[in-house]
Amino acid sequence: MNHIQGSLIYEGKAKRVFAHENPDRVLIEFKNDATAFNAKKRSLIEGKGRLNCKISAALFELLELNGIPTHFLELHSERSMIADKVNVIPLEVVIRNIATGSLCRETPIKQGTMLSPPLLDLYYKDDELGDPILTERRLSLLDFISDIQLKEVEEITRSTNKILKEYFDSLDLLLVDFKLEFGTNSSGKLVVADEISPDNCRFWDKKKSDPKERILDKDRFRQDLGGVIDAYEEILKRIEKQSSHAI
Repeated sequence: MNHIQGSLIYEGKAKRVFAHENPDRVLIEFKNDATAFNAKKRSLIEGKGRLNCKISAALFELLELNGIPTHFLELHSERSMIADKVNVIPLEVVIRNIATGSLCRETPIKQGTMLSPPLLDLYYKDDELGDPILTERRLSLLDFISDIQLKEVEEITRSTNKILKEYFDSLDLLLVDFKLEFGTNSSGKLVVADEISPDNCRFWDKKKSDPKERILDKDRFRQDLGGVIDAYEEILKRIEKQSSHAI
């Protein structure tokens, strides 16, 4: 089905959001821009948008099949999807299964420590402020999410983690950590929004022991390891292989 792309509503670091002929929907285009450290590091990586779009679509479909509500409706092209228009909650929800990244920089917890139960961290979504971590009292002061909504966000995140961990384990991948964003659609329903891709997830290849070679996510860009597209292609290849076996 063809959809008419409307005017640009919003442009972020990795995506453009356009109006749709249905006012309750949007068209999301995934860019080839790569950014890290709150966009202090930038590059253009040809093919990244296509890979992140296709990976996100597959993972949103997986979540929907398992009862997790998302904004995803359908693919529009290799680099764009149709989604519910949502009122974005300015919250980044990070769930960590294995310690790495900022957790190890900010605490004495050693790299590679298994976290049981998984650690759930909340951050205020604001690039100018550097997406600061939120405490319960800070959340209360900001007053942008109700206690009921927050409980639902945390429950959905933990359920999503369980689904994705098991799924990626079957692909010989460790889901180290990932970030979710949420919004409410035109019906007021809370849904997972944004994307789920190697840009906001960390994946380690279970088949490799070398701490650098096993990385199959944006840490390859952050750490100047090279092979970003090869890593993203590998994630999509394993997803598509699993899908073909399921048919």
